Amino acid sequence: MNHTLSTCLFVTGLLLPLAGHAAELNDDTDAVQSMPSESTARTSSAMEYVEDSVITTKIKAGLAAEQVSSLVNIHVDTDEAGEVTLSGGVVDQAALDKAVAIAMGVEGVTSVKNDIKVATDQ
Repeated sequence: MNHTLSTCLFVTGLLLPLAGHAAELNDDTDAVQSMPSESTARTSSAMEYVEDSVITTKIKAGLAAEQVSSLVNIHVDTDEAGEVTLSGGVVDQAALDKAVAIAMGVEGVTSVKNDIKVATDQ
């Protein structure tokens, strides 16, 4: 009986520090999980950049597909909110309207700011 009690006390003495350490690790893990990591922020930023680039590329492809020479001279800039800014110059109002329509038709575009200038004959 003494031997069994001694063994139980000995094993308990060994396990208590391990249990306390495990609980401490669990608390630290919860704290780490609740804080956003730097790599998560970088991944989010990278994903936004990729999404912006995809929108810009789709708009440029749409402009090129129209085969109107002045549409090729349009600069496209997309921000993280899907807001597109078009700039550059076109030969007439119809080309300008076409560029805006192409940009608005791309998935992910939330708004289009038109800074395109129409060339005037002098």
